[in-house]
Amino acid sequence: MSKFVVVVIDSFGIGAMEDVPQNRPEDIGANTCGHILQHFPQLRLPALEKLGLINALGYIEGAMRPSASAVYGTAALQHEGGDTFMGHQEILGTRPCPPLRMPFSEVIDEVERALIADCWQVERIGNRLQYLWVNHAVAIGDNLEADLGQVFNISANLNAISFEEVRTIGEIVRRCVRVGRVIAFGGELESSQQLQNAVEEKQGKYIGINAPRAGVYQQGFQVVHMGFGVDASVQVPQKLHEVDVKTVLIGKVADIAINPHGVSYQNLVDTQQIMDITLDEVQKPGDVFICTNIQETDLAGHAQDVERYAERLQVVDENLARLMGVMQHGDCLVVMADHGNDPTIGHSKHTRENVPLLVWSQGIVNVSVGNRKTLSDVGATACDFFHAAAPQNGTSFLSLLHTVNTGDHHG
Repeated sequence: MSKFVVVVIDSFGIGAMEDVPQNRPEDIGANTCGHILQHFPQLRLPALEKLGLINALGYIEGAMRPSASAVYGTAALQHEGGDTFMGHQEILGTRPCPPLRMPFSEVIDEVERALIADCWQVERIGNRLQYLWVNHAVAIGDNLEADLGQVFNISANLNAISFEEVRTIGEIVRRCVRVGRVIAFGGELESSQQLQNAVEEKQGKYIGINAPRAGVYQQGFQVVHMGFGVDASVQVPQKLHEVDVKTVLIGKVADIAINPHGVSYQNLVDTQQIMDITLDEVQKPGDVFICTNIQETDLAGHAQDVERYAERLQVVDENLARLMGVMQHGDCLVVMADHGNDPTIGHSKHTRENVPLLVWSQGIVNVSVGNRKTLSDVGATACDFFHAAAPQNGTSFLSLLHTVNTGDHHG
């Protein structure tokens, strides 16, 4: 019985990708890991050090050193930009498509017609730029936190409308539009007016709700992410289900990936709780693929809070040591990220960075797995590990992994 565990430290990049000067000049010089270590030169992360974080980073910064026993590499983002949703779809084996970019104003007519046809009460609010106000409790417009033009938000007061209704509205919007993501979410607000009070415009093209300012995250927050062009049948959970291997998703990955045959621990943010669940699931009997997302590092990046980011990394590190302590011979651990979010770069958005790829199991022989071209190589390796059919995208690196006592690769 074997476990394949992927821990995604959300946004923990190790340096800007080569295409950044052409595609995202605001990310030139980004290095989330390097700049945090530079800011806190005495910071020690013993488990990540042992796993080869400094090897993957490619240079020494601060007190941490390369590991002589590490199995490490890097992975590039095949998806455009640096997006948690598409990053996780890519990890799970989806071949990313170029995202469509457009402001909500270009589709507002079609969305309004579809909602009215489904008997929702719909108003337009605003002058030159407008958003939709549905049933006096739901605002539909541009997402102002992600890369502008790639995501539409449905923001709701869950004291005035049920989350099931919000999800239904989201599904109507999803059918009308082709942007990469539609996010339907809400929180329990004292008044729906809080949503309208948090309306903002950007670049003269985009209008939406500033979700943190509206207070939707503070109480009773619920969310569903609806992606475009994401086919769950070609992803790791389905391929493993076909060979009777269960998938367990923990943290934000459970909110954004489809896992109908497995177990999904959704709406979790607290790092310690997420790692406790991961530890518990690893110790259950049976073959299992576990993918865990640590979101609080990303939230610290968005807040440009270097100290909070470093403190969360220490919590992750302590729990990685606990995890490695209970994993059995033949189990495999992969620690990685999905993009960057450099808190020192001068803006609060994700940064387009290569990510570390750190692999561990008992008795594993140190080797470099190289500079992988896509995050999907991790999903392909997980399928290979369990002798399942490959997902749509990615190349397995399982053949590079050998253990001391047998010399055989895993699987």
